[in-house]
Amino acid sequence: MSILHDLETTILARKSADPDSSWTAKLLAKGPEKCAEKFGEEAIEAIIAAAKGDCENLTYESADVLYHLLVMLAARDIALDDVLGELARRQGTSGIAEKAAR
Repeated sequence: MSILHDLETTILARKSADPDSSWTAKLLAKGPEKCAEKFGEEAIEAIIAAAKGDCENLTYESADVLYHLLVMLAARDIALDDVLGELARRQGTSGIAEKAAR
């Protein structure tokens, strides 16, 4: 999990960077909506790779999905630990029961 926390730290540091010097800073400067759009694009690319059975590309696209998820969360000031905490809260609960509780 350390790599995700390290990546989150880098992304947060880029929030104040010059957009001309960093892809992450450029994304964040465009606002949360653009970050969400980019996350969606990457998720679709991962879905296509999975549907085609292209495991190598799915691995590559999954890394993009995780990166863009962290950028999207940073754009909305949501910490990775908040998401991990929600996953921990759900652990041991069936998906059916969890959905019914919503």
